[in-house]
Amino acid sequence: MYIDLIVFLVLLALVFIFFKKFDCYVYFIAIFDMILRILTFIKYNIGLPDVSALIGKYIPENIPAIVGRYLNGTLYTIVVWIYVIFMIIFLSYTIRIFWKKKR
Repeated sequence: MYIDLIVFLVLLALVFIFFKKFDCYVYFIAIFDMILRILTFIKYNIGLPDVSALIGKYIPENIPAIVGRYLNGTLYTIVVWIYVIFMIIFLSYTIRIFWKKKR
């Protein structure tokens, strides 16, 4: 089922339509991945098996899990490296903001 990929691509397209800056794309990727990781944490640490099963069935663990479900080989490696580059850029933005707040 392609629902996770479709949701991610639709949200990404909306970000491309409404926001024109590159940093908005980076923030979207980071926020979306963080939400998926928080839901994965809840899935593994909540005591309700129905909720855990629901999250496990419909929500992927992170963005590389979405990519890995539909791609393999060299294309998968390229897309994951692009993801890693986006995360490095996000980290540099975060460090820059932290550094400015420090002063």
